[in-house]
Amino acid sequence: MASMAHPLLTSATRELIEAAVSSHLGRSWQVTTWTDLAERSSHPALVLRGDGFDVFAKLADQAEAAARAENELAGLRLIGELSGVAVPVPIADGRLDLPDGSAMLIFEALDECIDRRPEDWRAIGRTLASIHEVPGEIFGGTTDGFFGPLRQDNRPVDSNTWAEFYAVRRVLPWLRTARDADAIDAATAARVEKLTELLPGLIGSEPSPRLLHGDAQHHNFVSTPRGAVAIDAAPYFGHPELDLALLDYFSPVPPQTWEAYREIRAIDPGFAERRELWRIFAYLAILTVDDGGDFGRAFCTRLDDALDHYL
Repeated sequence: MASMAHPLLTSATRELIEAAVSSHLGRSWQVTTWTDLAERSSHPALVLRGDGFDVFAKLADQAEAAARAENELAGLRLIGELSGVAVPVPIADGRLDLPDGSAMLIFEALDECIDRRPEDWRAIGRTLASIHEVPGEIFGGTTDGFFGPLRQDNRPVDSNTWAEFYAVRRVLPWLRTARDADAIDAATAARVEKLTELLPGLIGSEPSPRLLHGDAQHHNFVSTPRGAVAIDAAPYFGHPELDLALLDYFSPVPPQTWEAYREIRAIDPGFAERRELWRIFAYLAILTVDDGGDFGRAFCTRLDDALDHYL
């Protein structure tokens, strides 16, 4: 169990959680035990247990906390409704606003399989492919989103081409934030700008817009006995290769994931050559928020290597 100093375990916050869960269940419910997920979550998060029912709660305590919480809920609803994949079930409306200006997301807890079996990895591939089966008319979306703590501009571009959208709405905004954070030098920034000019010749055949998870690293799919559940989504319509590039950019996924994806959707043979191209915006975002830490320095090297490859 976690220490009572946990920000989600203050008396006032527990009362809010217990009231929301009681309303959701139609009966009285109280927290009896809890598990701190600090080692597995980038935000303060807990699984709270009570009488026959478990709850997952996550704190959004950075800038635009309420907006980010509402955006995450809307993104999960969008993916679930359009693609039919499993997403977490919210408690009440899924969001509780706290007196200090932070916000909390609250869902029915998932029966997570921590040690993934081959079938769990296959389920991730099928789930991502099912999301990508949803077609769109434009690259982008009707509302802005968030990539981690960073606001993400989803407005369509005039040309409605993927090369322009990726340059103008993904790479260049995070290039500016990385420069503002003094995370990259002027020479590297100039190389990134040069790369955006070359994008039309690097992207392969022009893709058609498809629904994206938006932050599809494999930890954003929870493995359960009933299959994979999509979490922490930042959806918009884009190139499926971007999601595929993010799937294993923190750590590898086994062949079963790719095989299961291909059972539903083909992967262009040129994707392997373009994988690092679609990761550049994420490298810049990580460098923006890491504030010079060891984690970010590793992505500095990966960014430089990618630029060396494409320039």
